Amino acid sequence: MKRVLFVCVHNSARSQIAESFLNRLSGFSAESAGLEPGSLNPFVVRAMSELGFDISANRTKSVKEFAGQDFDYVVAVCDKEAADRCPVVPLNGEKLHWEFPDPSSFQGTDEEKLAFARRVRDSILQKIQEWVVLQNLT
Repeated sequence: MKRVLFVCVHNSARSQIAESFLNRLSGFSAESAGLEPGSLNPFVVRAMSELGFDISANRTKSVKEFAGQDFDYVVAVCDKEAADRCPVVPLNGEKLHWEFPDPSSFQGTDEEKLAFARRVRDSILQKIQEWVVLQNLT
């Protein structure tokens, strides 16, 4: 089974979303971690629950927890602002960078923040689905 580690800055949104989707939608084993672990984004938790994914009990993790482990892929899911730090992860595995905006950076009402989290969630889902198809073709 191929192992994938999704990395973002805080492991609070994008990497958690990607891990959840890849684990359920493929035969891969996915984990997620952050460079500076924070706390789960409540709007992402709500957006994921709308699709039947309960990530409310997930723990944010540091990339340091995965030191010495082998991964087939290490996928940075950072935005432009964090791109210079995010892909620099001292782990084994082919490095990929999928750029997604950070839901925690969005300002607005709670409903606007939830709508933004949904857009990010849907973008990540689309990318995961496309990538799984490509992986199964190779």
